[in-house]
Amino acid sequence: MSASAFSGAGPVFVVGIGDDGWAGLSEAARALVGAADMLVGGARHLAMVEGGAAERVQWPSPFSVAFVADLAVSRKVCVLASGDPMFYGVGAALVRRLGADRVTVMPVSSSVSLACARLGWAVQAVAVVSAVGRPLDTLAAELSTDARALVLSADGLTPGRVAVLLCERGFGTSTVTVLEHLGGPAESVWRGSADALAAAPERRFADLNVVAVRCEAGPGLSRLAGLPDDVYEHDGQLTKREVRAMTLAALGPRRGELLWDVGAGSGSIGIEWMRTHPTCRAVGFETRTERAERAAANAIRLGVPDLRIVVGRAPDVLFGPAPDAIFIGGGLTVPGVVERCWAALRPGGRLVANAVVAETEAELLRHRAAFGGELTRVQVTRSAPVGRFTGWRPAMPVTQWVAVKPRFESVTQPDSREE
Repeated sequence: MSASAFSGAGPVFVVGIGDDGWAGLSEAARALVGAADMLVGGARHLAMVEGGAAERVQWPSPFSVAFVADLAVSRKVCVLASGDPMFYGVGAALVRRLGADRVTVMPVSSSVSLACARLGWAVQAVAVVSAVGRPLDTLAAELSTDARALVLSADGLTPGRVAVLLCERGFGTSTVTVLEHLGGPAESVWRGSADALAAAPERRFADLNVVAVRCEAGPGLSRLAGLPDDVYEHDGQLTKREVRAMTLAALGPRRGELLWDVGAGSGSIGIEWMRTHPTCRAVGFETRTERAERAAANAIRLGVPDLRIVVGRAPDVLFGPAPDAIFIGGGLTVPGVVERCWAALRPGGRLVANAVVAETEAELLRHRAAFGGELTRVQVTRSAPVGRFTGWRPAMPVTQWVAVKPRFESVTQPDSREE
C-alpha cells in the first residue's frame, strides 16, 4: 500500500507493531507511517519508529477514540498499536466510531498467535481471556480438565493473580507458562505450577506478557444449563437444577443476546445464560439488596463477573436496552410487570415465566390469553431414604409459560436512562 492511500477526507491508518519494533514492519507499513502527518500511540510504540517528520502524539489516559477521530478531521493520522489492532485493540474501536471505509488496519502477528506458536497449541482450540481493563474472574468459566487458555496480562503482576485464581478454583496443579516480550529480542519464558507461583504472587514479570494455562484435573463446570444447586450461595430463592435447565432451554440463548432476569434471587438464570457464550449479556432485577449482593458474588465465582444487578422493585426499575429474552422468576402478581416486560421485549424475543402456587399459575393463564404462547407443567421427583429402603419424594409441580413476541409487532423502546 502506498502513501497515496491517504488521499481523501480524514482517513485513519492503524499499524500493528510487535516487540521487534521497526525491523518487524513490512515495507507497506513503513510507507504508511512515513507518509502520516501525525503518529498517535503509546510512548513505547512511538519510540520504536525510526525517522519521519510526522508530529508524534501520545494517546491520552484513559484512551479516547474521539481524540483520534478529532485529529483525523484535517490530518493524515497513523495510529500505532500492539500486534493485531483488531484483537482486543484500538482498530476495532476506531472502526466502530468512524466506519470501516475510513479505517485501514495493517496488523502483525498477535500475541495469541505468537504464544500458540511457541507452545505448539492450535489457536482455534485455545480460550482467550483479556485482563486489560476487564475482570480476571472470567477465566473461571474456562477452567476444566485439560483445558488450555491464554490470559492477556494487564501488567507484570497478572501472572501471580492468575495462579491464585487457579488455586482458589481447585486447579493448583495446572501448568502456568509466562511468555514475556513475545517476538522481541528480550523474549523469555517462565514455566511452573500454579501452586508454586501462587506461593509468591507478588513476583513481578515484564509488563508485556501473556500467561498460558494448561489445566490439570479439577472441578470444572459445564457451560450447559443446569449446574448443581450447591455451586450457588442462596437463601432458598433458587430455581432448582432441573427446572433451571428447562427454563434456559426455553429462553434459548444465542450469541450476543441480552437477557432480563426479573426477580433474580441468587442470579442462577442470568449466570447460566452468560456462561453459554462469552458474548451473552444479562441484567438481573432484584428487590432485596442482600440477594442482589449474593447474586453478584455467585456471578464472580462462576466466571461471569459482568452480570449486572439492578436493585429495586419491578416494574419501576425495568428500563434499559431492549432485551432479546426475559425470564420472570418473581413479581408475576405485581400489576404491570408482565405488560412492561412484553412492551420492552424485542420482536422475535422470548418471554418465560414459572409459577408454583395457584395464584401465580392463574396469572400465567391470564397472560397467555392476552399474549399467546404455551403452558407446560413439570414435576421432579427425587429419591429419598425410607428407613432402610429408597422411595420417591416429589417436589412441587412447576407451570411454565413461554411466549414469543411476533416479529411484525411494533416494540415500545424502553427508556435508556441509567439506574
